Amino acid sequence: MKKLIDGIIQFRREDFEAHRNLFEELKHTQNPHTLFISCSDSRIDPNMITKSKPGELFIIRNIANIVPPFRYSTEFLATTSAIEYAVLKLGVENIIVCGHSNCGGCAASIDGAEYMKELPHTHKWLELIEPVSQAICSMIPAEEPAAREWMTEQANVVEQMNHLMTYPYIQDRIAKNQLQMHGWYYIIETGEIFIFDPSLGAFILAN
Repeated sequence: MKKLIDGIIQFRREDFEAHRNLFEELKHTQNPHTLFISCSDSRIDPNMITKSKPGELFIIRNIANIVPPFRYSTEFLATTSAIEYAVLKLGVENIIVCGHSNCGGCAASIDGAEYMKELPHTHKWLELIEPVSQAICSMIPAEEPAAREWMTEQANVVEQMNHLMTYPYIQDRIAKNQLQMHGWYYIIETGEIFIFDPSLGAFILAN
């Protein structure tokens, strides 16, 4: 905890002072240009990898950067309501789904049945990507675990983009060229980011 306390003191003295005018502008409103959907993994920092400032990204984070398909419900829907707010209230111009290497959620979906018994809510959440992991496992043998891993992580990004297209207001805004959608795949150990090219059906290195 001391490290965090020291950090907030340093932030107030250095970073905040360096961007005081920006924070003053953000006092009453926000106008983010992008909805950034990423994994909760502690190794992913959306603002760092995009070099963006406060106020630019509206960020949703959850295990395995999952987007539940659209449905009306009286349940408490955190990810769905955040997407709704970003698109309909804030009017973001872009949606980015960012997956990453060594994703624990994707790995658990492939081969985590035993320890997932102790994590019932996580197990239920990961049911949303079972079609992806099962499809990849049917194509790639267990003797190639690394290939299974990165193929699942990338296919999962595409699957979540497909889920986003089940949201009527997203379909409508994309059709009217008011909104763009992108899929990214970030490799932690190299800093490389690959962007999905729908015309090629593949992720292409962007940096």
